[in-house]
Amino acid sequence: MVRNNIEVDVKAKCMETGKTQVQLAEEIDTTKAYVNRLIKKKDGMVNKTFVQMMEALGYDIELHYVKRR
Repeated sequence: MVRNNIEVDVKAKCMETGKTQVQLAEEIDTTKAYVNRLIKKKDGMVNKTFVQMMEALGYDIELHYVKRR
């Protein structure tokens, strides 16, 4: 089980920093459409197979975000 919803986290971090999807896309050298598709994708950004493998090995996935200084 993934204990975080990465897609929601990305949206929240964009709002916290005042950054739009367009600005985020430009910073990572991709398009706004691609960023939007990742955020709204049914399977999410974390590969479903990766999650299934970790669960089969007896692990849950927990992400922690640490703001760079």
